[in-house]
Amino acid sequence: MIIHVPHASTNIPDHIAQQFLLSAQELQQELDLMTDGLTDQLAALASQRTRVKPWIFENKLSRLVFDPERFPDDTEVMNQVGMGVVYSKTSDQKPLRDIPESESQEIINAYFKPYSLALERLVTEPLEALGHVVIIDLHSYPVVASDYELYKESARPAVCLGVDEFHTSEALVALAARELSGLGDIDINTPFVGTYVPLEFYGRDARVQSIMLELRRDTFLTAGVPGPSFEKTALAISQLIDGLSSASQ
Repeated sequence: MIIHVPHASTNIPDHIAQQFLLSAQELQQELDLMTDGLTDQLAALASQRTRVKPWIFENKLSRLVFDPERFPDDTEVMNQVGMGVVYSKTSDQKPLRDIPESESQEIINAYFKPYSLALERLVTEPLEALGHVVIIDLHSYPVVASDYELYKESARPAVCLGVDEFHTSEALVALAARELSGLGDIDINTPFVGTYVPLEFYGRDARVQSIMLELRRDTFLTAGVPGPSFEKTALAISQLIDGLSSASQ
């Protein structure tokens, strides 16, 4: 099992921050909204409580630097709102950065490609040894939809399970729904769709299974810090991991 934590960091290298067209206050507001705050701590706490420890693969840079969960070509649907691998727009669709394509490609080469390759390698070893890998793609989202979202009118349940037709089995969905049921209402691919799979395996190798956990922030955070249900949420994730471990034996 691998817990993928792509959007928890607020770290922005200075040379990237200089590209942004926002004031310091505007940038902080954007980070507050777009960062999946404390999902790294949630993953760590869940890992501590499992019988079999999962790998945790965490992006140490803000998604405003690069987003590892985008396709690096014209097939990426979020390009239409300026939020492909290298964001050009903010959550409210204002200009974030205005750089030539060559500089965007430099960011992809410097950050996106090494990240993707490292996660691909992490998946490859246990896949070859055990014949299967499960990725838990851990995210959070705000109560109110942002302008950039593609499905702003959709329901916003306590838990959104993002699934992929090829990489998410019905058994995985059922197990996740059961173990997370105590966190509140659950929807599938609502309001966010899909889950992360390294590009090398995407659509090619069904032995790589993946499910996205989108947790509505108010269910486990209070004003940006752990809320009363933080430990309960971590425990539910650990029970999902233990359930997957038992099912694979």
